Amino acid sequence: MGSDCRDEAGVARRLRLGMVGGGQGAFIGAIHRIAARLDDCYELVAGALASDPARAHASAADLHIAADRSYDDYATMARREASRPDGIDVVAIVTPNHLHHGPARAFLEAGISVICDKPLTSTLDDARDLERAVRESGLVFGLTHNYTGYPLVRQARAMVAEGALGALRVVQVEYAQDWLTTRLESTGQKQAAWRTDPARSGAAGCVGDIGTHAFNLAEFVTGAEVEEVAAELTTFVAGRPLDDNAHMLLRLAGGARGMLWASQVAVGNENGLRLRVYGERAGLEWAQEQPNVLIFTPHGEPPRMIRRNGAGTTPVAAQASRIPAGHPEGYLEAFAQLYRDLAEQITAHRQGRAPDPASLLVPGIEAGVRGMRFITAAVASSRDDARWTKL
Repeated sequence: MGSDCRDEAGVARRLRLGMVGGGQGAFIGAIHRIAARLDDCYELVAGALASDPARAHASAADLHIAADRSYDDYATMARREASRPDGIDVVAIVTPNHLHHGPARAFLEAGISVICDKPLTSTLDDARDLERAVRESGLVFGLTHNYTGYPLVRQARAMVAEGALGALRVVQVEYAQDWLTTRLESTGQKQAAWRTDPARSGAAGCVGDIGTHAFNLAEFVTGAEVEEVAAELTTFVAGRPLDDNAHMLLRLAGGARGMLWASQVAVGNENGLRLRVYGERAGLEWAQEQPNVLIFTPHGEPPRMIRRNGAGTTPVAAQASRIPAGHPEGYLEAFAQLYRDLAEQITAHRQGRAPDPASLLVPGIEAGVRGMRFITAAVASSRDDARWTKL
């Protein structure tokens, strides 16, 4: 599905995209670039792609970015792009957690919308500061909790909102991986190194990296905020300074109760994000490794399998689908859905009109702050012998 991005004069064009981070050797930067191009809404034209200028410029050349739009640092990039008549419309920030706040603030102050990888920042104070900056700027800010872009996750959210489950009772969410079962960070593996480093990741390891996805998914689908957590964060791998496993109980607004498990040392698991929601009348189950199926079970009836393009889906699921029925649609398409929705929001902002309501499901600054409140509360609870701690 193509874009209908237009400038203030109504002329169709791709949005001009810049990127901070995501250079040679980076994983998530390539994912963002694929997602941005999948619906043909964006064109990558500028970047400060690495902290080392030589690697930044080599990365820019690899991506066919003009030499005069490859920058040594994000501050220079924000200043120069803001002054160009063909400057970027939006920047994607795909750096480690501790380098989200500074670039995001710099581009917001330069009048440029921001797409930021999760979690929002490495500290709650920085998150609150960014929240103020977003509100003062009036610009679009998107947070790439990419699992919210799956068609059947949005279907599940719509079903809960319309009362298909009745009053919510139980929410079970888990995210299990095994890639950090050994001390991979000691081998020089880049992704493991920064994710297990408190200076770059923040106060939490596994909880910040994948626990925030589980937390966000639970709140996104149920529409109920987690009010308190009782958490036990554990480090199983000797010598690792941050948690690699977390168990926690959840108290949600409205009376529902929940459990969240996040682990990066659960041998045999690759990307096991799974959500189960139970109400007084029915239950729902969705798993990221089988994303095109949603199980809906009314009380006293056999389970019903809802497929992405099958009977029982709603317009919100169709709006997030690209591929014909029977063909797998997954991680990259879900990521691209956020980019497509944000393209609509940014274009609407530039044209001074209201965006399509269907585009407003992308997590924004509020979700980012809630994620940091979740991390902060989980760490505090664990340090206090899993005492119930408010968000």
